[in-house]
Amino acid sequence: MSIDDRFDDLAASLDGFYRTWAAYLGLELGLFRRIRAAAPSGLTPAGLATQAGCQPDAIETWVRLAHAVDLVDFDGKRATMDEHIAAVLLDDQRPEYLGGQFVSTVVSSLDHEGLVEFARTGRTMGIRPPRYHRAIEALTAQDIAVFFQEGLSALPDLAASLAGGGRVLDVHCGGGKWLIAVATRFPETNPVGVELEPDSLARAIRHVQEAGLADRISIEGRPGEDLPWPGQFDLVYFQDAIHDQPNPVASLTAAWACVRPGGRLVVLDWCLPESIEESRSLHGAMMWGIQLDQLFQGTRLWDHAGFVSLFHAVGIAEPGVVDLPSGATIFRSRYADSELSWVRSKKSCRHIRACQGRSLLPASTAQQRTRQHGRNTLSASISATAKSQSRTSCSGYGRKYLRRLCLFAFCESANYR
Repeated sequence: MSIDDRFDDLAASLDGFYRTWAAYLGLELGLFRRIRAAAPSGLTPAGLATQAGCQPDAIETWVRLAHAVDLVDFDGKRATMDEHIAAVLLDDQRPEYLGGQFVSTVVSSLDHEGLVEFARTGRTMGIRPPRYHRAIEALTAQDIAVFFQEGLSALPDLAASLAGGGRVLDVHCGGGKWLIAVATRFPETNPVGVELEPDSLARAIRHVQEAGLADRISIEGRPGEDLPWPGQFDLVYFQDAIHDQPNPVASLTAAWACVRPGGRLVVLDWCLPESIEESRSLHGAMMWGIQLDQLFQGTRLWDHAGFVSLFHAVGIAEPGVVDLPSGATIFRSRYADSELSWVRSKKSCRHIRACQGRSLLPASTAQQRTRQHGRNTLSASISATAKSQSRTSCSGYGRKYLRRLCLFAFCESANYR
């Protein structure tokens, strides 16, 4: 590439930065929602400002920015919105939902003042403010949709088990939205949530009360490694949460001890790229960016082998691994009635204590994956001018994931024109 081509390529990234902020403001101020509701005629910038209770100059500037980055259409008088863009940004019941990603990306970046110092010294940011946890709740709306629309389709035995009732435990439940969804869809279940972060705990309790489910859903404030219910749950679940635990091995050990004979331990999360080629992709750009934020807060993501190694560190046999069409992955283990698991004994308590501060060792090549669905060879190519990108894999993974990521902050402007 020539220096001019490199300049154009890097300048396009600045365009993506402003596009992310335009999306964030449109979501937080309800601007997208109001423009969508005014279809097909749309709204004038002045009318939009009046409805949103905002300053006219700020909203007219936002409309012109959102139009420049192809989030809304603007003919100089009225703003309208493509329905597909509106669905991806606003419909949090869809696996394609991305609104939470934009909100959490911007809110996370507000904590990055000390990022340079972290890179030099390794000093993490410490406790994140409540705004971050509220943003993560918006982000995980996508994970809830993925679980119900993709996860249960891939695991019909789990769907049948939930339909039959039983006790369900959500570790690090955040605002409790997954628990409410489970209780609503499977009325015979008895869900329990565990959350330590004070603001999230208060929101979870409030959300359960507002949903009229306080008589069925119990929320407790306790750390993920302190779960005093040995062998009492049919399903113990981590939703995009195990990597946020201060000690993931200790939390997974405690969770496994809560699974009753015949019950399941299920982890839904998003994995890091596993090759240099995969890293040079939209997926890689997003995941490595998120990993930097995770390291700054003192936690980390893993690739498939790393998540499997968590199960091995706990002493669980090779977990089943299911790659979902959206790009998320489910790791699961079932506690057989005849299994003689040491986590049922007093040794589990000693093991949890021993896990404190333990580093996770990489799994051997032979341990790296157990797949229920074969995964085709992944290919990703990005041209120097970002004019062509491709990603292929099984079950439509690449197509859906590319569509999702092409709206994300790291996309070059050429990809969304």
